[in-house]
Amino acid sequence: MQNKLPKLFDKHKICVICEGNEEYQYLERLKALKVWDAQYEIVSENAGGNGNIPARYQDSYQNSSYELVLVFCDTEKKPYEQYEDIKRKINEFHGVDTAADQVIMFGNPCTMQIITKHWTETLIKSPAKPVNAPLIEEFTGVKNYKGRADQIEVVMEYVTVENYADMCERVNGLETRDTVVGSSNFGRFMELFGRDDAGWIDEINCMLE
Repeated sequence: MQNKLPKLFDKHKICVICEGNEEYQYLERLKALKVWDAQYEIVSENAGGNGNIPARYQDSYQNSSYELVLVFCDTEKKPYEQYEDIKRKINEFHGVDTAADQVIMFGNPCTMQIITKHWTETLIKSPAKPVNAPLIEEFTGVKNYKGRADQIEVVMEYVTVENYADMCERVNGLETRDTVVGSSNFGRFMELFGRDDAGWIDEINCMLE
């Protein structure tokens, strides 16, 4: 009897432009935990600051090795100037008024809003590190969290396959309008990354044309 080789297929390559270290390390942790459908290859790029996101997005979009390019960033505080600037530039790049809404994963006011949902329902209302430090210490033991690389590394050890499901459930319960403090659309993308049907990639790309 002939041995049947497993069917080889190229993975769907998705690039995610991450605002900074927190977003980048968090996605890398989720990749390591293999919580998404195996057909997707998520490539994280650290933009090193929200001011660099539009240019990095355009470069990656024009680099034909990705089927889809997404952005992962925070909104910061009202009036969300830099965040709105990112959205405006992405919309202008595509010539579509709603392009940014299709490709940006956000946490309002910050990405910790999403990460802490692995452990707690508590809403984060401020992007200020000193304000959120006690909450992070409570669940990870990291004192005086300032977002340093070594601190992020320890925090990520507390992100597990088990509490990934809790995070998804809690984030799905959040408001999804990016103008609301305590909102996030991250749950939508986690649901898409878990799908065994990759048709949603084409759907998003169609909306960008």
